[in-house]
Amino acid sequence: MVTMGEAWEFLLLLAALTAALWAAFGGVRGLHAWAWELRLGAVARSHLPPGDMGWPFVGNMLAFLRAFKSSDPDDFVASFSRRYGGTGIYKAFMFGTPTIMVTTPELCKQVLMDDDHFVPGWPKATNELVGKKSFLGISGEEHKRLRRLTSSTINGYETLSTYLPFIEKTTTLTLERWASKGSIEFLTELRRLTFRVVMKIFLCSEDEILIESLERVYTDLNYGIRAMAINIPGFAYHKALKARRTLVAVLQNVLDERKAMRRANLASTKNDTMDKLMEVEDENGRKLSDEEIIDVLIMYLNAGHESSGHISMWATVFLQEHPDVFEKAKLEQEEIRRNMPPMQKGLTLKEIRKMEYLSKVIDETLRIINISFVAFRKATKDTYLNGYLIPKGWRIQLWYRNVNMDPQSYPEPYKFNSSRWDDFVPKAGTFLPFGGGSRLCPGRDLARIEILVFLHHFLLDYQLERLNPNCHVQYLPIPRPVDNCMARITRIN
Repeated sequence: MVTMGEAWEFLLLLAALTAALWAAFGGVRGLHAWAWELRLGAVARSHLPPGDMGWPFVGNMLAFLRAFKSSDPDDFVASFSRRYGGTGIYKAFMFGTPTIMVTTPELCKQVLMDDDHFVPGWPKATNELVGKKSFLGISGEEHKRLRRLTSSTINGYETLSTYLPFIEKTTTLTLERWASKGSIEFLTELRRLTFRVVMKIFLCSEDEILIESLERVYTDLNYGIRAMAINIPGFAYHKALKARRTLVAVLQNVLDERKAMRRANLASTKNDTMDKLMEVEDENGRKLSDEEIIDVLIMYLNAGHESSGHISMWATVFLQEHPDVFEKAKLEQEEIRRNMPPMQKGLTLKEIRKMEYLSKVIDETLRIINISFVAFRKATKDTYLNGYLIPKGWRIQLWYRNVNMDPQSYPEPYKFNSSRWDDFVPKAGTFLPFGGGSRLCPGRDLARIEILVFLHHFLLDYQLERLNPNCHVQYLPIPRPVDNCMARITRIN
């Protein structure tokens, strides 16, 4: 029989062992932070932001993944705020590097507008997969040059007017096909629709087999972009590297064919974005290299269908969940259709500009969903932000998700409320769906047109019935229902 004294001895021993283990683990974490901070010097260390650099090698990634696999991804940043106060700037260890996390609108704006002290600092996986010659991987004059040469190929009134008829035709035919089916994975089908659009715009391709196979390849690529750079079979990065090699091979083959035609003096009938990228040159007569063209296309093709597909799905879901918003948006689209000239066969940019309320629905969807929830920079020199040191070479994470969900800017931030945009212009740095500063997404106008055209026709002629309306949402790499929004699409007139 165990006596009371023996029981107390056991409990004390257990408590001592627990305390020892806790101290040991805390010591390991402390040594990890000490090893990175030691090289800074005592004065610099004293000016670092508060924070926690986590475990050796993995840093804070386990806590990050745990939060984003839960139903509360915002708890990751919130845990820093709870422990270290609402400074809006914290030290951490993310994606294999010491990192300063910036979480408030004003501080994010300061970083975004300061290209001298902060350059792109994306994780290795992102740089390798999107491409070292894409907008993400370059800075300074090289970035300005590439942006200047390529933006004209997808922006501007004339260019967007050229794309609009194909976007609308593809959308209406696809909606008709969905309505003739039973249940579909709404998100999967939307991603295929938007990928079909960007394949036509960028490569003038309507090959359904090629489009479907490449869309699957892009899915693998996208899952690796925000993963740890672990090149071992079974890990997302390893699979994504294979996907990139496939994409590079396909695009290089198309590029070689176009070059061969030009050498043979055979004019291309495509006149798509690839042709335009082959033709543009800077003021010194320098044209884009093959690597630049391919990396730009990989980036545009990925961003052009991922963001448009996901936002189209979520906006449709929110419209169905909020009948008052649905009716208001539908009335606007009915008026636009009624006022179209009798001989006009489809939408023009004139009608697109009249979709004011529907644009508010899209802005509210972008704010809540946060397609790009974080961006990355790197300090070019020791820099102070809000009184705290960001050491040279350290990464900076700009938490767009926190900015877009800031209750100071957006009361009841988790509530879908498109009317919050009535007579409301967000302050600079408080709404970052497409980034900011010199890194503002160059394809945002095309993406918005794709979404507006889809929602216009959906509101007027269709309705959505989700089969699992309460299914769990997965937040990485982009928020989506785990069933990819299984639904039935029904024509209503």
